[in-house]
This record gives sequence, C-alpha cells and structure tokens, in this order.
Amino acid sequence: MENKVNYGANFPNSIVSIQFSFIVLLIVLGFMSCNTSTSPKKTLNPNFSFGLIADCQYCNVIGEGQRKYSQSDEKLQACVEHFNTMDLSWVIHLGDFIDKDWESFDVVEPIYRQLTMPGYHVLGNHDFLVADSLKGFVPKRLGLPSSYYHFVTKGWRFIILDGNDISFHAYPKESQAYKAAESYYADNQMTSAIWNGAIGMQQMIWLEETFQMAKEKDEQVILFCHFPVFPDNPHNLWNATEVINLIEKYPHVKAYINGHNHDGNYAQKNGVHYLTMKGMVDTEESSYGILSIEEDRLILTGIGREEDRVLEITK
Repeated sequence: MENKVNYGANFPNSIVSIQFSFIVLLIVLGFMSCNTSTSPKKTLNPNFSFGLIADCQYCNVIGEGQRKYSQSDEKLQACVEHFNTMDLSWVIHLGDFIDKDWESFDVVEPIYRQLTMPGYHVLGNHDFLVADSLKGFVPKRLGLPSSYYHFVTKGWRFIILDGNDISFHAYPKESQAYKAAESYYADNQMTSAIWNGAIGMQQMIWLEETFQMAKEKDEQVILFCHFPVFPDNPHNLWNATEVINLIEKYPHVKAYINGHNHDGNYAQKNGVHYLTMKGMVDTEESSYGILSIEEDRLILTGIGREEDRVLEITK
C-alpha cells in the first residue's frame, strides 16, 4: 500500500516549389534548434511531490544571534498553511523539532498535526534535550512507533534513519546506552563533536536488508536522517564513511537528505545526491522546500532562504 509505513518524400519539379521547400526547411531547422536548448525543462507533471522542513527547533526563548527560537511556531504555522494549499503526498520534518524542554512539543506538535496530508518525523539531537526521565518517550511523543522506519510512495522507498542510535544526548547519563556511547567515542578516537551521533550495528543491518528489499522490488530509494554524511563537515555522523560505503553498494539509492547543519549544503558523490536543508529557526526569514519527483530528476523548490535545485537522476 502506498505510504504505508513498514516498520520517403516526393520532390516538386518547379523552381518555385523548390524555393518554397527550401524556405520550409529553414523554418523547421530553426524550430528544432530552439528546442535543443540546454536550459532545464519546467516541472509540469511530476510523479509526486512532498514537503521538506528542517530544524524548526522551537522553544520559548528569544535567542541570541541568528537563531530565533520563539518565532519558530509562527514560521511552522505559515509553512503548514502553505503546504495545505498544495497537492503534496506527505511532509517530513528532518529533526530538531524543538530546541529543548518537553513543553515545547505541546506548542509545535499541534501545529504540525494541522497538515491535511501525512506528516512524518526524523529524530534530531535537540529533540532529546528533555529531562532524563522523558528521553525514552520522545519517539512516541512525535507519533513514531520506532526511531527508524520506511514507507513507499509510487515506486520510491523512503528510509528514515536514527542518527541518535549511539549518542550522548538520547539516553540518561547513568544508562548502559550512554556508557556504550562513551566507549564508542573513545575506542574509535572520535574527533567529531559530541552532539553528533552514529548509526548502530543493528540499524546498519536493518538498513542493508531494506536496501536489498527495495532492489528486489525495483524501487528507487531516498534516505532521510538528521545528521549529514557528505561532504566532510563538523556536523556529520560519527560513522559517516561506513554509511556512505553501504549506500554506494546499491545504485538504486538516489539521495540522502538531512538537516542539522543550519547553513545548508549540497554535494554529489558516485551518483548519489547529498542535500542538507537550511534550518527554519535561523533568521527572521523562514526556510523550507518542496521536492518533486520526476522520472529523470528531483526538483527542489525552495521557500524563503532555501535554494532551488535540479538534481539529475542517473540510471
């Protein structure tokens, strides 16, 4: 079920006719040259489109510098109202729905539920900046039966990863999971920031199994995660190289889309598009986008600070 989550020619003889044919030929050639323009064609009938939001990061704090935490509820409201005027299959928020405090969910989650199409979530590091006793309830608070999952829309499989799998922020400080993160960070001599995270072994096995299933069903794949993996950046997953190596084993994986780096970013590597969406929370101006899926490309329509992009799909 679509969107179900799984967890010859005769020549004239007269000179007049020859001249006339020559003129017609020139007109036809001129028309053909106009239609071989290198400018990209417009999106007229995409297979389907969906909404992208990154780092709403709301909390009831004015904030200093460019992060306007207390304005994010108004930005999200305007975004949801805009999306509701469009023919979108669904919307996904790419993590850091809140900045901190459990009560922040009570402000922005009701706004997100106003969407007239399904609204999905990716878990971010800030989503776990709540009391230790509440960390384990964050996925359920966002309506997630599992921290990582996948679903299908019109022959495309969308895989949502949990980059907080191994991390310092997603677990109480005295828990075994927190201690495991300490060991992982030390044993691997990590230099990446402690507010990033990694995808654990069990999730990596699940990811490859999901890649294989999509391959058998002749589906193309897009990944979503809060943390980037490429290009090199201080915000990247601790095990970004491991994730990229797995992705590159499967040519039907076409894109990896994330948030976390509020400045946004883009690169292509071996046929895979790595897209970082800009953070909604930053500056007075909002930022989000609509991604349209065509047979031969992905077209990002940016709203506010987000850029427009045309990403060609290689076969």
